[in-house]
Amino acid sequence: MGPDTSRCRLRPGAAAEELLYKVILMSLFQFTSRRLVSQAYCGLKPPSSKKQRICLEMARPNSNMADFREVFAKAKHIAIITGAGVSAESGVPTFRGTGGYWRKWQAQELATPEAFARNSSRVWEFYHYRRELMLSKQPNPAHIAIAECEARLSKQGRSVVVITQNIDELHRKAGTKHLLEIHGSLFKTRCTSCGNVAKNYKSPICPALAGKGAPDPEIEDAKIPVENLPRCEEQGCNGLLRPHVVWFGETLNSDILTEVENELEICDLCLVVGTSSVVYPAAMFAPQVSARGVPVAEFNMQATPATNRFRFHFPGPCGTTLPPALARHKSEIIS
Repeated sequence: MGPDTSRCRLRPGAAAEELLYKVILMSLFQFTSRRLVSQAYCGLKPPSSKKQRICLEMARPNSNMADFREVFAKAKHIAIITGAGVSAESGVPTFRGTGGYWRKWQAQELATPEAFARNSSRVWEFYHYRRELMLSKQPNPAHIAIAECEARLSKQGRSVVVITQNIDELHRKAGTKHLLEIHGSLFKTRCTSCGNVAKNYKSPICPALAGKGAPDPEIEDAKIPVENLPRCEEQGCNGLLRPHVVWFGETLNSDILTEVENELEICDLCLVVGTSSVVYPAAMFAPQVSARGVPVAEFNMQATPATNRFRFHFPGPCGTTLPPALARHKSEIIS
């Protein structure tokens, strides 16, 4: 499922993408949480540190699985960055490009604070549809391979962290434990009055939304009165709830970004799975890891603007390419 997004998640032209990546690759991976949060809201900034070095673009990436497996076998801290592509193989709509509409609207027209203020009923119908849809979806082989890899390596004193742009919780459903959801979750709510964040798996999330949210263009808005939309259950509050996801124009959670920074600083192998590498700030994570000499492997249907910055590239469906990449290596000790 295509993640909701923050202001900085822009899709520049090819020339602009090239320029941005060249700027990124000039800096060492030494940035503070404060600078990262600033980038997440305002866009990328040229590094100001004196400890800069120019990292030349890598040659065409390697697609030899045996070579990747040797690197994988030695890795102690693996970071896996995932995007909408990994969930698309579970039948999750991305709400992008041609046909990426819910009724008459694209996600960008609904996933904003302004849209929620104007028509909270319509926005809640949209998210109710997505929640109900996700309750019927299951993790695919890529999700399962990641979760099984994490569980196996943890017994060997090795770690796997999943940094996902997706809000569908399919990684969690597959069994992933160390999960950073940088864009939030469909199954969490936040009160617009008291700010309380809570897990919420109710189906429907409130009685008034039962049977609502069909995506067909001819369907009329339900126009549910605001008092009948999901409400906060904290004692004495009863405020209007909203999905706990990052919308266009909103900043990413600084605490989660700090965790991401810390994980990327210690990783010795990074995988980029099912992401277009044009959604910021996540698009800068793997290139910055690569800039400090850490192997990065991209698993995607096609090449991306970042492909030539990475050591490995494996084209094709993630559910096909990822399981053999993360399977038990012959050097692993079986406990």
